[in-house]
Amino acid sequence: MDAYKLMKELRVNYEQEAHYRPKETGLRLIESTTEGDSRISAKGRNAKVEDLWSLTSFFGYSTQTFVLAVNLLDRFLAMIKVQPKHLSCVSVSCLHMAAKVTEEECDLSPADELIRIGQCRFTTSDLCRMEKIVGEKLGFKSNAVTALTFLHLYHQIALSHSTDRKESLSLEKLEAQLKACLCRISFSKAKPSVLALSLLRQEMEAVQSEDMLEIAYHIQRHLKITDGELLLWSERVAPCLSDYASPECSKPNHRKLQWIVSRRTAQNLHSYRTVPELPTIPEGCWDESESEDLCEDVMSSGEESLSSSLGSDAEGPFFPLHLRRQKHLHA
Repeated sequence: MDAYKLMKELRVNYEQEAHYRPKETGLRLIESTTEGDSRISAKGRNAKVEDLWSLTSFFGYSTQTFVLAVNLLDRFLAMIKVQPKHLSCVSVSCLHMAAKVTEEECDLSPADELIRIGQCRFTTSDLCRMEKIVGEKLGFKSNAVTALTFLHLYHQIALSHSTDRKESLSLEKLEAQLKACLCRISFSKAKPSVLALSLLRQEMEAVQSEDMLEIAYHIQRHLKITDGELLLWSERVAPCLSDYASPECSKPNHRKLQWIVSRRTAQNLHSYRTVPELPTIPEGCWDESESEDLCEDVMSSGEESLSSSLGSDAEGPFFPLHLRRQKHLHA
């Protein structure tokens, strides 16, 4: 695609991005929620997003699937009051919905496999009901405009000006850094176009290319992104990636999932694992805010987080050495 068509597509996506952003009021409610409350906390949400990263890596799903799943999850959580015990079902439902849109049919994992490998405590029928609820509430029919949409367009625009930049501007590295940011709910409040440009500029500064920075400046002016807005999110991206590059930081680990599919466990798990029949998921209003409530005890709770150590593309090589700082994030 030539540069003109890329810039035109960029403008179209920029005009549509607002329709796919989570409600900021809902995100702030999650951030203000304390542990043990009846609503999802930021810590609980972040842990489940890291679990989605682990599942994405395990099943070989694309970054597009992961980013879309997080987008669906955040939009739903910002709209509906979800109890912590239901979060696993909601998050895995979002991943399954995203995979059905972005992955080839032959690469899709069955719903029962997602549940089993994810060590979840709900049934396939629960998952199907939750997918229906999420789809109806979000009006979801196909893909969404996300930060990954812009990251891909920015990368193509940069490469369209010269073919010798492919090695120094790694899309795989940029995607891994975006996934690290999405593991923190605060970045869901950023405009996708601005978050993606913040990541791109940081990488361009890392390779010390004035030529590339000029391209980023041109993109910024084309989309009329203010210097203040770009600076704000750039200043938040840098410490996030610095923290993530630290060896002390706990990161998603899809290897923790692999014990389930050892031959002995794979033969026995399905036979011995029983899940009780659960009632239909009801919905009701929540008068404490503008959000709605997913309120009944329809799913079991207590799943462990899968994100406990290094693994997959969460490892350090994708996070620049110059950003690393020693910081113990998890006591």
